[in-house]
Amino acid sequence: MHTRILSLLRGFLPGCALVLASSVAHAQLSIEITGSGANRMPVAVAAFEGENALPRAVTDVVRADLERSGLFKMIELGPVPMGADAPVDFARVRGKGADAVATGTIAANGAGRYQVQVRLQDTQKQVSLGTQAMLMSANQYRTTGHRIADFIYEKLTGEPGVFSTRIAYVLKAGNRFELQVADADGSNAQTALASKEPIISPAWSPDGSRLAYVSFESKKPVVYVHSLATGQRNVAANFKGSNSAPAWSPDGRRLAVVLTKDGQSQLYVVNADGSGVQRVASSSGIDTEPAWSPDGGWIYFTSDRGGSPQIYRTSSSGGDTQRITFEGSYNVSPKISPDGKSMVYVARNSGRFQVAIMDLASRQTQILTDTAKDESPSFAPNGRMVLYATEQGGRGVLAAVSADGRVKQRLSVQSGDVREPTWGPQPRN
Repeated sequence: MHTRILSLLRGFLPGCALVLASSVAHAQLSIEITGSGANRMPVAVAAFEGENALPRAVTDVVRADLERSGLFKMIELGPVPMGADAPVDFARVRGKGADAVATGTIAANGAGRYQVQVRLQDTQKQVSLGTQAMLMSANQYRTTGHRIADFIYEKLTGEPGVFSTRIAYVLKAGNRFELQVADADGSNAQTALASKEPIISPAWSPDGSRLAYVSFESKKPVVYVHSLATGQRNVAANFKGSNSAPAWSPDGRRLAVVLTKDGQSQLYVVNADGSGVQRVASSSGIDTEPAWSPDGGWIYFTSDRGGSPQIYRTSSSGGDTQRITFEGSYNVSPKISPDGKSMVYVARNSGRFQVAIMDLASRQTQILTDTAKDESPSFAPNGRMVLYATEQGGRGVLAAVSADGRVKQRLSVQSGDVREPTWGPQPRN
């Protein structure tokens, strides 16, 4: 891997031809947990009353989500359903080892939909931690399970869960490239775009409704903005030379892009409809891989202007440029945490390319991964996890690691390379 980074610093791949869009993907990502937190909270999710009427139990999705986070140890209570309003035998649940228990009721409302009621309780204090109510159809058991897992996660950690979010990535199988969108757990993968030529650098709009990406279908790299609801798209950057590395501004109106229209790869900002292009940085080297700060004031990027690839930042309105990374001779692919306090990137460490994190105030750094060919790190919208691409057995897979390096996951498909991941925003209700 890392041929993409090197190509960004040296030039681009040749061009392409569109063949398909908007089909359900055949390959689903599977998740393997390879490391978990040291002190996991013991939690029980009882079978919900009435969920046997659904295609699959909602609580199966809830338990899998919480287990996958690495923060919770799931306690088994047995198959007997426990309704949301039913009294809980706290002594029995505590005896099983659970500090918290979720119970629920799913009842048909006579209109082909179901009313869902969930209650989360502290087994030590024997008090309610909160309730949740929603409507669902029978085929929404996965979406409902993710929402319940988010509710439980937030009540127990104080932070928003990300189980209802989506990820995007590029799957390469044979000579076919597919831009896919899936649930955060890798399920329900669908193809937004398929091509015989490369698709790279997908980026979510802040509201989750659009993806920007680079396609080579017109024999050169062109930046598109693609509506996931309609499948329609528009060209955002198709200037002379290459157009690459789109990154959305926090307000969703603009894209930072890398263009060679005036010579070497340099940073520009353009409106999402392709109008209003403005240059924001200049150098005698190659500038690439822009990433906005959450407040929209800064654009972080990779540049070899100092002789080796390092990370810099510049004002999004143009101005002085500051170097951010100084350790080592290769630091690329910056992404800023949702709270603006941390930056993840790829560092060359003893010959291995690994995901690192930097505290932007103290400039302290930590290597988060134990793999060797990491690329494309992307924060979860709550800042707790980092999604990235790496290699296993000679092919591309996705992986995730917590911001403290303790929790590790690996996502892979049975065949093909999976690369270029990006984690979508929180869904807007």
